Amino acid sequence: MIISHLVTHNGGFHADELLSSVILTRLFPQAEVVRTRDAAWITPGEGKIIYDVGREYDAEAGIFDHHQRPNPLREDEQPYSSFGLIWKHYGLDYLRALGIPEADLEDIHASFEQSFVLPIDLIDNGAMNPSVAGPLTPLTLSVLLESLKPVFDNRSADADDKAFAEALPIARAFVEASINKKAAKRRAEAMVTKAIHDAGPSRILELPMGMPFRSAIEATGADHLLFVVAPRDNDWSIGGIRISGDSFEQRADLPAAWAGLTDEALEEASSVKGAKFCHNGRFIAVASSREAALKMAELAVEEAKRTGAAA
Repeated sequence: MIISHLVTHNGGFHADELLSSVILTRLFPQAEVVRTRDAAWITPGEGKIIYDVGREYDAEAGIFDHHQRPNPLREDEQPYSSFGLIWKHYGLDYLRALGIPEADLEDIHASFEQSFVLPIDLIDNGAMNPSVAGPLTPLTLSVLLESLKPVFDNRSADADDKAFAEALPIARAFVEASINKKAAKRRAEAMVTKAIHDAGPSRILELPMGMPFRSAIEATGADHLLFVVAPRDNDWSIGGIRISGDSFEQRADLPAAWAGLTDEALEEASSVKGAKFCHNGRFIAVASSREAALKMAELAVEEAKRTGAAA
């Protein structure tokens, strides 16, 4: 069936139907978005997908609302919003439209559901208060997207529709950036896993470029690794490996004698020609060449062994 109209409610918008529109307009670019509560429009019919309005959830009929009783729930009893319903039924096709490899579809679909879709659904249904973010509440996605609505005293007839149209590409940027990052993480995991295999028992992991690496290190059980060396645009980095994703503590720090030093002072302290910079926090250093970076990493490993930071 050809979809000619994507129908949602008019008036003020929320994150759920805005984000649903991101998914649907990608899959049905020829379809017109109609924002209305007119009974004829929000009644299921050929060529229409109706969402966040209509007080029905019937995927076969093409209607995806969540305001009715009983409201649609996930298997774990957590509520859907229109965004969650649209993602459930159209998310895999959306990922295919973005060029996500088939082998990664299910994982990325589930990951995006958990990290992005579910929080939107919970907030929209009042099952979670944005204030759980504390002082970061104004920066949560739901609040940011709804801040794009017209101000209260903009009474022009098309204010809401115009604001919705202007907010749509902004919402799209957040969705696609999140998915692209997840896809990139999986590409990185494959590259890092190969690099770990190539490194063997070495305490130093050399990568072909900067990329996320901790998840692959954990997945492979490479607990022996202490430092990561990788090229940058014009130099090379030597970095530590965090113990966990929610901690700044590292498996081993760079030598204390290097902290905060640059150029000649760092070359003298490290005895490495080409040493350029070491952060005062001792979690990253920079060298002018691969040889210098690897030498600094080797010295850092020896220092970690000497001080008992490495087994």
